[in-house]
Amino acid sequence: MIFCRHNSKLSQRYAFTMLELVFVIVILGILAALALPRLDRDIRQEAADNILSAIRYTRLLALTDDKTDPEDNNWQAELWAIRFTLSSTNPDSTYYTIATDKNGNGAIIKAEAAIDPYTGQYLYNTSGSFASRAADESPNIFIGHNYGIDGINFTGGCSNSNKHIAFDHLGRAHTGIASATNTFSTYINQDCTITFSFKSSNINDLSIVIEKQTGRAYIVGQPDS
Repeated sequence: MIFCRHNSKLSQRYAFTMLELVFVIVILGILAALALPRLDRDIRQEAADNILSAIRYTRLLALTDDKTDPEDNNWQAELWAIRFTLSSTNPDSTYYTIATDKNGNGAIIKAEAAIDPYTGQYLYNTSGSFASRAADESPNIFIGHNYGIDGINFTGGCSNSNKHIAFDHLGRAHTGIASATNTFSTYINQDCTITFSFKSSNINDLSIVIEKQTGRAYIVGQPDS
């Protein structure tokens, strides 16, 4: 007959004391509080990366598509441009479009818009709203819906009235292209700063500079961006 000896030490059960549980809860609360500001910065940085990439993509399209035609007084109206549409009341209606006005008539249509290299959809919006966008229109353009941007302000060498920036085949920045002529008066003569504000008061404004002459774009506070 085989006898099994019961080991009382192995049968013991351990549990947290109330004091230990309190310490764990406090530590988790501190970590959560530290993580919240980081979440806000991520939203701001995500918006910065999206918009800066869109501006640079517009410039890249212009570099590979020379619109210069001295025999056409309206050729500058056909430059590749990024246009921002702002709605302070409906975030779903704040977005950007990247397009070339191929016929220079001042009306941008979907066929003139660029294709989002990430989604294969048009960087264009027909309905004026994220909620009712078409299936072939990229959701990445809706910076109001995606990031809570509710303010866009152009200062310096660019026009705040029509909120666009265009580029030519040398990468130089232009503004006011809709009424352009062969006088080349659309070149920006000083750096353009585009400032984006957010609905959340916890997120600092985002400013992107587009340099005169070169058209180089970068995030203010991140010169190497």
